[in-house]
Amino acid sequence: MLADGYHDVPPGKVAMVVTHLEMTEPADTREVPMPPGVTFEAKKPDVAWYRDIFERVGAPWLWFGRCKLSDAKLDLIISDPNVAIFSLSVDGRDEGILELDFRTEGECELAYFGLTDRLIGSGAGRFLMNRAIGLAWTNPIKRFHVHTCTIDSPNALGFYIRSGFKPYRTQVEIADDPRLIGLLPEDVAPHVPIIR
Repeated sequence: MLADGYHDVPPGKVAMVVTHLEMTEPADTREVPMPPGVTFEAKKPDVAWYRDIFERVGAPWLWFGRCKLSDAKLDLIISDPNVAIFSLSVDGRDEGILELDFRTEGECELAYFGLTDRLIGSGAGRFLMNRAIGLAWTNPIKRFHVHTCTIDSPNALGFYIRSGFKPYRTQVEIADDPRLIGLLPEDVAPHVPIIR
């Protein structure tokens, strides 16, 4: 158990406070229209498509979990029949991702959810979350869960709570800074200082 107070994070690492949230019954949703010019579709992605959207959506927030995986390991996840992936597209280019993971019986994890700058603030996030809630609960689950952290968008935690998720656990995660080990460019996520 950590004592109260400050604790040093070693050089080359990033630290984040992770909040785990869940809903145990479908949340009420406020219907919103799909933004003009945006399309929603289910994907059967290949690794190249997935890596592209994952980096374009996630690099500003230091998403790195899937960057650490080999192509073969990533393909095993995204091609699993119990993993459902959807996109929001504008002018034929995917600008948002929704990934629902049903691999644990009776549960759905909101594994990845995010938009590129092109869609942030357009109402697409609320539209996509409504779809996520609806799609998750059309399956025989007892729990829909997600986690976010302090290096993600500062709006993420509040958005999840407003969407009906309830916080139930907090953790501190320390990991190699993905910019220093070549997983992400060094100029992404300037809100998280690099400590060499």
